[in-house]
Amino acid sequence: MESVAIVGTGLIGASFGLALRAAGFEGPILGVSSERALAEALAAGAIDRGVPLAEAVGQADLVFLSQTIGRILDTLRHLDPLLRPGALVTDAGSTKCEIVEVARQNISRGQFLGGHPMAGKETRGAAGAEAGLFRGRTWALTPDDRSEMETPAAREFRRWLERIGARIVTVDCEMHDRMVALYSHLPQLASTALASTVSELGADLPGLLAGPGLADMTRLALSSYDLWRDIVATNSELIERALAAYIQKLEHVRENLRTRQLQLEFARGAELAGKARGSGLR
Repeated sequence: MESVAIVGTGLIGASFGLALRAAGFEGPILGVSSERALAEALAAGAIDRGVPLAEAVGQADLVFLSQTIGRILDTLRHLDPLLRPGALVTDAGSTKCEIVEVARQNISRGQFLGGHPMAGKETRGAAGAEAGLFRGRTWALTPDDRSEMETPAAREFRRWLERIGARIVTVDCEMHDRMVALYSHLPQLASTALASTVSELGADLPGLLAGPGLADMTRLALSSYDLWRDIVATNSELIERALAAYIQKLEHVRENLRTRQLQLEFARGAELAGKARGSGLR
């Protein structure tokens, strides 16, 4: 892998560029994004130059799509004629099935390998990018077939992911989307709903008695709707199932505020929370 194009130089794209540099990548890293995003990525040292899509993709051995999901889908529909033959195209989309399907229909000059780095922050933009953002974090890869993981381009990409400290997990796109609906999308919507509820019910009250629990539980509510709109739209059926189960559990808790069933829920919740922290999740 001698050259990289990062399409979308926000937090994830810029962090990927910084991570490659920190891991020893010496080739050109070209950025494609808005003028402001490119300026931030250049200032951070995440890319060498900002160029148009056709120029970047035509030179790149690896094309990393780190846009919003809607823009990833649109880019995939127009990317193939611009690709260097044999290039590897991957992405950072938080849902996978729709992206993989569009890539399957449109990418033929190169190889597409779906990806999802399970890392990020509540804030966006290259100004917050970090070379170590992916260290110790899961990076899901979603090949259509396991043999796609063994092409020369895919093997080299995996080696670079290992060098930047990511933990590679290979999973099909259907399983990926089921898992993230429960482990990522449900927590986001629960945090947003909690913050919105407290805002509505406590709007006339001073926040003097608000402890760290409220800050902890509403941290994800800082996330941008512009980012989450496409995530929810491309995984809505599975998110609806997760929300339905969560609402049912909340109803169960409400009905058992004065019974020992509540103790059981505390024990079950504490067990999961302990496992999550033991596995390095924060």
